[in-house]
Amino acid sequence: MADAHDGPDHGENAGSAVARQDDHTVPAPAVAVVRTDRVPNPGFPPERLRVTDLDPKKAKTAERTISALFVLSVVGSVFAVAAYILFPINEADPSSIRLNNMLIGVGITLGLLGIGIGAVHWSKALMHGHEEVEQRHPTRGSDESRERAVEIFRQANAESGFTRRSLVRNTLIGALVATPIPAIALFRDLAPAEDPIALLKHTMWDTGVRLTRDPSGTPILASEVTIGSAFHVIPEGLAELESHRIEEKAKAVVLLMRLPVDELNEREDRADWSYDGIVAYSKICTHVGCPVALYEQQTHHLLCPCHQSQFDVANHCEVIFGPAARPLPQLPITVDDEGYLVAKSDFTEPVGPSFWERAL
Repeated sequence: MADAHDGPDHGENAGSAVARQDDHTVPAPAVAVVRTDRVPNPGFPPERLRVTDLDPKKAKTAERTISALFVLSVVGSVFAVAAYILFPINEADPSSIRLNNMLIGVGITLGLLGIGIGAVHWSKALMHGHEEVEQRHPTRGSDESRERAVEIFRQANAESGFTRRSLVRNTLIGALVATPIPAIALFRDLAPAEDPIALLKHTMWDTGVRLTRDPSGTPILASEVTIGSAFHVIPEGLAELESHRIEEKAKAVVLLMRLPVDELNEREDRADWSYDGIVAYSKICTHVGCPVALYEQQTHHLLCPCHQSQFDVANHCEVIFGPAARPLPQLPITVDDEGYLVAKSDFTEPVGPSFWERAL
């Protein structure tokens, strides 16, 4: 009787359970899955001793090899400086530039490779090679862990032999000291030997110096400059310079343009700086010294492609856009007896970046 009575009740309970599971308002029982196929931590492989660990003679040979590499680094750094001094650049001889660059490059390469290969060989051959895992802590560690860190550093120092292997240590220090020497010598020589303000304030332009085409050096007749044209100009005699040709060109390069006279607005004190609508302005941008080489014929605007400064040629090259701080300096020009364009004087203001405003 009890079994007969229990049967219908069990069915009702089962139906109620199904109804409760279908009712989304009642959460279903959670099921936990425990993985039994987790890969075990294999740990570190057994340490393999190197030949330098087993044979003191091999360790001594490795030490001498490392020291030799550091000595090679010193030799390379000194060689780079010596090559820079003994094989100077002659602007008239392009092969001297190649030779100078090649020898300096070889010396610097030996200096850097000697340190790099020596340090790697040191770590591979003499320093201890066992592996360790250390958990990092996002905050300050305990006093015990800090003491342990100091102990690890001491242990690393002992295992690397930095204090014990004086030959390796001293040659490494010598290589590190010698490595920057070529850079110091090269960068120091970039500075002018004379006063830079006096050197850069004046150019090759002077009274009667003809305007010539860049780079041929051909003189320019005023009749050859048509409205809308633009000439890249250098002073006469620049191509014949035996030294400092690039430096002088960097200061003296000029853009020559011709505008309709009625569209050229000139101040009274500069009314005679142009010739029949022909004007000449420095090609060096007053922002950071880039070449202002793009001329818009219709708008009479000059554009610096580096930082987009724009200058209005019709109004004394005033800045109309961009970061440049002042107009391009104008070169006063006229014509000689043969009709060639010549300078009336040097620039009356410094050319180039506005650094010079500090000395004005």
